[in-house]
Amino acid sequence: MKKIRKKTKNFFVIVLLCVLSGIIGFYIQRKQNYVNEYVDVAYKTINTEVVEKASLVMVGDALIHMPLNYAMKTSNGYDFSPIFKKLKDKIGSYDLAYYNQETILGGTELGLYGYPQFNSPQEVGDAFLDVGFNLVSLATNHTMDNYYRTGGKNITNSVNYWKSKSDKVIAAGSYLSEEDRNEVIIKEVNGIKYALLSYTEQTNGISVPSGKSYLCNVYNKDKVKEDVLKYRDKVDVLMVAMHWGEEYTNTPTSGELEKAKYLASLGVDIIIGCHPHVMQPMDYIGDTLVIYSLGNFVSNQSGYNKQTGLMASCNIVKRTFHGKTKVSIEDAEAEFVYTNKNDKYTVYPYSELNNNILYNYKSYFEFFKKVIHKYSDKVIVKELSN
Repeated sequence: MKKIRKKTKNFFVIVLLCVLSGIIGFYIQRKQNYVNEYVDVAYKTINTEVVEKASLVMVGDALIHMPLNYAMKTSNGYDFSPIFKKLKDKIGSYDLAYYNQETILGGTELGLYGYPQFNSPQEVGDAFLDVGFNLVSLATNHTMDNYYRTGGKNITNSVNYWKSKSDKVIAAGSYLSEEDRNEVIIKEVNGIKYALLSYTEQTNGISVPSGKSYLCNVYNKDKVKEDVLKYRDKVDVLMVAMHWGEEYTNTPTSGELEKAKYLASLGVDIIIGCHPHVMQPMDYIGDTLVIYSLGNFVSNQSGYNKQTGLMASCNIVKRTFHGKTKVSIEDAEAEFVYTNKNDKYTVYPYSELNNNILYNYKSYFEFFKKVIHKYSDKVIVKELSN
């Protein structure tokens, strides 16, 4: 009997141990599954590429001659919105939109002037902002126009106007103090931090007052380097607007080529050129996108070369993988636009032209395509659909 009881007792002990072992094994396996899940999630997180993207469009000079002012006069001021009736939706679809304010917006109180020393109504800026432009260059060869005649009020009015719109736009290149000039202005869209700097090679012989270089950013190699390095590690994409080159030539000067290489060597991501009033090539220097000249966007100048401008676009792509971030400028595209002076200065995409609007426009398209591809064919030219 004792042997039977002992065997029974041992049996129950064994069964109990088996049950406990099973329970313990179950919980160990469950815990291991949880660990495996966490490890798997962490592994996937680390090894998943995070992609952030912002689209950018760039157009050239807003060159406001007096006939343009007359055409946009209303009963209670000026309205420049008609120039955008063919492009408003397209421009508004981009995250970032750049243009060059060639003529200073000193406002009507100072009197409006055309060539050779301009002063333009601030309603010009209103129209550009209303359609979605949020980057503007102010450093041009006309920034100092009428400065001495107005006692500096033209620049004061212009800068204060753009300051009042600072929630909508980065306006670079002209300031009212050294403190303002040295302020680091960075904005963000779609997780991408960006900034704009702006410089001009010259001011048409009108001197910038001694000690007031902040009024107009005249290109200086050392100062540009200082500015770029101040921004470079704080932003994902750094754009530099350059007012450079020779007017009315479709080929960049040696000075443009030299400065573009220098800016690219400093790590600038996008170089945006203006001043020639006609378009020039687009190219890459390493990873840097260079638009040597966007040409005119809207003006009263005549001739297919000066009435045709470049609307350049690209995607700014930020990729984060294994904790490392890389930003690239991709999908660069060139589209041509035409200012139709006979239709209240409406700017037409070439895809909506016909021979009644611009006779022989298809031949001009082929000419401009060759201009864009002078140095390489890395940039896509948007083909005609008509």
